[in-house]
Amino acid sequence: MARSPSSGPSYANDRLVASSRAGDNAEPLTITEISQALKRTVEDRFGHVRLRGELSGVKRAASGHLYCALKDEKSVLDGVMWRGNAQRLAFAPEDGLEVIATGKLTTYAGRSKYQIVIDSLEIAGEGALLALLEKTRARLAQEGLFDERRKRALPYLPRTIGVVTSPTGSVIRDILHRLADRFPSHVIVWPVLVQGQGAAEQISQAIQGFSDLSAVCDLSAGGSVVRPDVVIVARGGGSIEDLWSFNEEIVVRAIAECTIPVISAVGHETDTTLCDYAADRRAPTPTAAAEMAVPVRADLEATLADFAARQRRAVHRPVELGRERLEARVRRMPRPEALLQPQAQRLDELAERLRRALTLRAGRGREELAGTAARLSPVVLRRAERSARDRLERVRLAPALIRRPIEEARARLDALARLASQLHPEKPLERGYAIVRGEGGAAVTTRAEAANQARLALQFKDGTLDAVPLSDGSAQRVQASVKPRRSSKARPPSSTQEDLFG
Repeated sequence: MARSPSSGPSYANDRLVASSRAGDNAEPLTITEISQALKRTVEDRFGHVRLRGELSGVKRAASGHLYCALKDEKSVLDGVMWRGNAQRLAFAPEDGLEVIATGKLTTYAGRSKYQIVIDSLEIAGEGALLALLEKTRARLAQEGLFDERRKRALPYLPRTIGVVTSPTGSVIRDILHRLADRFPSHVIVWPVLVQGQGAAEQISQAIQGFSDLSAVCDLSAGGSVVRPDVVIVARGGGSIEDLWSFNEEIVVRAIAECTIPVISAVGHETDTTLCDYAADRRAPTPTAAAEMAVPVRADLEATLADFAARQRRAVHRPVELGRERLEARVRRMPRPEALLQPQAQRLDELAERLRRALTLRAGRGREELAGTAARLSPVVLRRAERSARDRLERVRLAPALIRRPIEEARARLDALARLASQLHPEKPLERGYAIVRGEGGAAVTTRAEAANQARLALQFKDGTLDAVPLSDGSAQRVQASVKPRRSSKARPPSSTQEDLFG
């Protein structure tokens, strides 16, 4: 159907095949051409921008490039930071951190998206920096790096002290001066950067280096290095940005994993870093760290002198006290004559009592002997003999006294005989039972025991039957013999037995 002129202008959609028309200068572009044109336009217009936003979806690729997104309340913009710039970052980017990104806008034709190529990242203000610090502190505390149970006691008198600080600042001079005043000690300084790019890596490597030292490390050219007994990580005061290297996670972990007790002396008394939480002791200033590390030598000398004086007094005091006690006891001791007088008097009393007792006992024995001799006269003995003979003649033996116990014993014996006949093991044979005996004549009570016998003897009421057990558990008769069986009944007493009293 033809299109009417009143239906409006004619476009390419009215045709199936595209073709150029006279006076038409709008040639069709390819997707790549329009993408490149957009890229040039965006990069020319936004070649240098500074954006403020919150990081989201931060991740590092295996190539070292950093990919993230910047967002605010309403919009999201993808971003990328190439490896060279990502390695120079002074902090570790993470989700939720508010930053200021500097770079240029460009397009990514592969996804028809625009993004920012970031040259540098900065934390947006001190508030955001403190928020990052608090977030890192909470995460490391959750891991237990700040647990008080991990803290170690400082050595009372360290022989060698390791110091991690800048070799050119006033901090090392203050520490050395304080150590010289209190207690001169051997100090090993590990020079590091204390702020700026690469400072955190140097500080962590220094702490780990002290921790990895053996007892004495032999350096062929520079002599030997003694392993420190305590390590001081020190820096002077400054802003939060200046002290940020001591808030880095690698430094905190190096302090927590150090095998040597660590004193953190970063900043002034009001400055607090994450190193202070991880260290075994926190010093408000580097000078205070030196005071914590060593005692005062003069105080030690005075204490030792006092101990020596107390030792001398302690040695002499027992001797003096012993002499005084000995003299007092000698004065209180009585004379030997006074000690023996009561005993001598008691000895005299006992001797007199013994003499009287012996005389009295001899007289009493003489009287007893006279009385006994009077009772042993012949007249008394003959009278006792006649009395005993009379009593013996009056005794008569009654037969009933002997017969009754015998009859009772016979009745008990008969009852036991009847019970024995009932309980005899061969009594059940009269009721149709049989006894299975093995080769030794012992009774067999189980099937397994019978199967292990070479021959069996089946005892019945009227005799025994020999059998051989088969493999299936049955028995095969091999011989039958009737043997007279002895009666199980108890024999009655012989009727011809005479009664003793019949």
